[in-house]
Amino acid sequence: MTYAQEPAKLTAGDVMSRVLVTVEPTETPLMAWELMRRSEVHHLPVVDRNGKVSGILCREVIAGNWYGGPETLARQQVGDLLGRERRPRVCVDTPLPQVAATMLDSGCDAVPVVGEGGVLLGLITAVDMLAVIAGRPPKERVGADTTPALFRMEPVLHPPGAAR
Repeated sequence: MTYAQEPAKLTAGDVMSRVLVTVEPTETPLMAWELMRRSEVHHLPVVDRNGKVSGILCREVIAGNWYGGPETLARQQVGDLLGRERRPRVCVDTPLPQVAATMLDSGCDAVPVVGEGGVLLGLITAVDMLAVIAGRPPKERVGADTTPALFRMEPVLHPPGAAR
């Protein structure tokens, strides 16, 4: 597959980002914010322990719920921030024009790419779509290995008084 092809001939699996940092629905928004900041991403897939995607958390949602200081975000859960809005998703073989239509119709600038049972395989953002139009592959797709790599970071709590 070449990225010089017409976007209409590509599928979600051809352009999705496969190297992702994820967070569980029970994690705090404060931790999610820190993961986004350190990973330099704007979208964080919310995934349960079985790999099933619950939704995509974006920086704007966290910022919109940031009131009362960091302690407020430390008492909430990421899953609570996903709300009741529609959570679109696409399959690996979904044609790229249909992915774009899904994003436009739902007002989302990122959609998860899922496999059987709703398991997260990748993520397509508006930036990924622009890269395709510009004829550029996602950075992690330049090499031959295209296996999805999902990372989950877990906090390490130091006991009070312990050296850090």
